[in-house]
Parts: sequence; structure tokens; C-alpha cells
Amino acid sequence: MSAPPVVASRQDSPAPPVVHRRPRRSRLAGVWPYLLVAPTVLGAAYLLLYPLLRSVVISFQHFRTGELIRGGAAFVGLENYQEVLGSDEFWSVVGRTVLWTAVNVVLIMVISTLVALMIARLRKRLQLAVMSALVLTWATPVLAATTIFQWLFQSRLGVVNWLLATLGFESFRGYTWFADGTSTFVILVALVVWQSVPFAALTLYAGLTTIPAELYESARIDGATGWQIFRNVTFPILRPLFGLITSLEVIWVFKCFAQIWAISRGGPDGATTTLPVYAFQVAQSLHKYDLGAAISTLTVLILVACLVTHLRRMLRHEGEQL
Repeated sequence: MSAPPVVASRQDSPAPPVVHRRPRRSRLAGVWPYLLVAPTVLGAAYLLLYPLLRSVVISFQHFRTGELIRGGAAFVGLENYQEVLGSDEFWSVVGRTVLWTAVNVVLIMVISTLVALMIARLRKRLQLAVMSALVLTWATPVLAATTIFQWLFQSRLGVVNWLLATLGFESFRGYTWFADGTSTFVILVALVVWQSVPFAALTLYAGLTTIPAELYESARIDGATGWQIFRNVTFPILRPLFGLITSLEVIWVFKCFAQIWAISRGGPDGATTTLPVYAFQVAQSLHKYDLGAAISTLTVLILVACLVTHLRRMLRHEGEQL
């Protein structure tokens, strides 16, 4: 007699494989990050791009006081640029701006490098003190620092004249610093360098901390001097950082306006008139807004050309190193 067939129960049957389905991402989830940054991007575009584009448009128009009040400015093509580029005063201001930028940037980079190297050699407490002083200097508002320098070099109550007279330089008693173009230029250079060194020095010091100490030890064992260590070890490693800081300082110094206008308004006799100051003088004092816009546009183009040349040279050198 045959046995009855065995019927597998539900408990003995294998369970079906479990399929884990990924939840479908909604379209809103993919767009949400862009929606979050959109207000910032749009605000920056409006505050930065619109004034630039508006200035470029005005530079191709006849835009004086009448057009500012009643509107209806007419396009004149390149007439404003021809008038500006044909002016000897404009090229004199360009040369002064280049000199102003070169002097400031060279002093800023040299002093900042020395300060960064000094901080790296100090003990912790002295490092903290020096870095705190740099941060406080950097945090000082521009106009507040400008007012301090005006007081320091004031003719009768200024600290500088008092100190020089105390040291025996009687010719500086009551000396009027801001009546001479050269001395005013030097004071403005000192002010801008004083404001710029903290950022560059702290950034370079941060870069110095990334260099392995073994490289310095090997160089000292080989008998390298401090200058040789900096030239063959420190500078090659931090070359991109030096290039970046130099570019930022060129931008900041080239477009410097508030300090010059607050102290000298471009004087005396135009000795401190740079391109931003010159554009403001032409636009606001002479009410020639079209010429002021043309000067501003040329200022941007000159600055961009200098930066592009500098960055291309830096990248080419980095390519040769690789």
C-alpha cells in the first residue's frame, strides 16, 4: 500500500525575497538646494552686476544733469571714451594709480611676510598677543582708522609733530603734513599698508603652519641660511598663496577710495588722485556722469587686464614646476 503524498505546509515553503525599494525623490527635493541659494545669488547679481552694467550703458550716452533730471539720454557711441583717452590728465592719473598700487602692494607683501615669519618663531603667548593685535587692527573700521591718522599728523595737536619736536627736530613743530602732496601720499600709503598687513600676515602664517618641520630641519642640517630656506623651501611651497594674496591686495589697493577722499579728496594739487577718485570727481563735482562712467569702466578694464596677466604668469609657472 503506497504512502499518501506529503503536502508541504505554508510554514515549510520558502519565503519570497524581500525587495527594498528606494523611495522616489520628489522633484522638489532636487530643486530645494537651488531655491535656498537663489535669493543670495539674485541679490548679489542685482547689487553687483546691475550697477556695473548701468555704468557701462551710461558711458555710451550723453548723461549730464539735464538727463539725470528729465531722462532721455541719447547714445553717443565712443565719444566719451575718445574724450577721456585723449586727455593728458587721465593718463597722468593712470600713472599715479599704478605707482600707488605698486608701492602699497610691495610694502604690504614684504611687511606681511616678515610678520608671518616672526609669528612662526614666537612662543604661544606672544603669538596670541601679536595675532590679537593684528585682528583688532584688521577689525578697525576704515573711517575710524582714517580719523586716527588725521589726528596723528595734525599740525598743532598731532602726536607725530610733538614726538619729532621732542626728539629735537624743531622744523616739524607745527608742520602741516597735508599741505604737501608728497607727505600726504606717504601718509595715505602708511594708512593703507597698516590696514592691509593683518589680513596678509595672518593668511601667510596659516600657510606656514602647513609646511612640514622636517623640511626645515633637513635644510638646516645641510647648512642653509635663513634666506636660502625661505627662497628654496618656504616660497616655492607657498607660491600659490603668495599669488592669491597679491591679487587680492592689488584689487583692494587699486580701488581704494574712502581713505583718500576722507583725508585729501585727491589733493593737494591732484597728488593723491587715483582713478576711483578721479571718476568720482568728474561725475559728482563736474556733473559729467557719462565721462565718470567711462573712467570707471576703463578702471575696471585696466584692473582686469593686470590681474589676468598676473594670474596667467602664475599658472604658467606652476605648470612648469609640475
